[in-house]
Amino acid sequence: PLRRQRQMCIRDRFSGIGVLANVLGIVGGGLLGLGCRRLISERFQKAIMMACAVAVIFLGLTGTVKEMLQIGADGGVTLVGTNCMLASLIGGAVIGEAIDLEDRMERFGHWLQQKTGSGGDTRFVEGFVTASLTVCIGAMAVIGSINDRLLSDPSVLFAKTVIDAVIVMIMTSALGKGCIFSAISVGIFQGIIFLLAGFLEPIMTPAALKSLSAVGNILIFCVGTNLFGLPHVRIANLLPALVIAVVWVLV
Repeated sequence: PLRRQRQMCIRDRFSGIGVLANVLGIVGGGLLGLGCRRLISERFQKAIMMACAVAVIFLGLTGTVKEMLQIGADGGVTLVGTNCMLASLIGGAVIGEAIDLEDRMERFGHWLQQKTGSGGDTRFVEGFVTASLTVCIGAMAVIGSINDRLLSDPSVLFAKTVIDAVIVMIMTSALGKGCIFSAISVGIFQGIIFLLAGFLEPIMTPAALKSLSAVGNILIFCVGTNLFGLPHVRIANLLPALVIAVVWVLV
């Protein structure tokens, strides 16, 4: 019993290190990207923006295909989960527009812009919102935070930290320092999941995570299209789709 108690104390001591590492990784990647931004011309910044858009679209598209395409025993390929996808996106859009999450997020971005003395940075809010959505959406944030809390296993969040640091570094070099403050969004989002891990663990079945990942990757794809300057998708107002995707599977 004493040995088990000691192991639990050690485990509790390191619980949460994955969430902290993710926040610090984003800040570090953002600062590196900001330093690079000062050294390159506007022409190269635009080229980096396009490269970032392509990368985000590719990540979203491949993630969606991985979750929704199924190869049958006869070698045929079928698309699964379309009803869940449609219900989640449509329902999420209705709920999101009703409470206007996009506007709330932008207002928080403007508040950060004022508090940090970044009034002259015209792309601050765009960078904050875009980077926040990119690094918060996805199954890794959910399952990683749950594992970090209940198992003291930060490995998923460590892997996510590396990915997020690279993404935010590239985004910051193109959109500016607003991207660095996406670390706040990640800290709040994953911190809430961390605290609610005991409640969420039985809900996040493999099927629920698969559905969450599919819809989440569609939203990441939309982040990429926004970066390309295509007709703007109010992605923050689609975030309730992630909840609907999980509820759909459970019900």
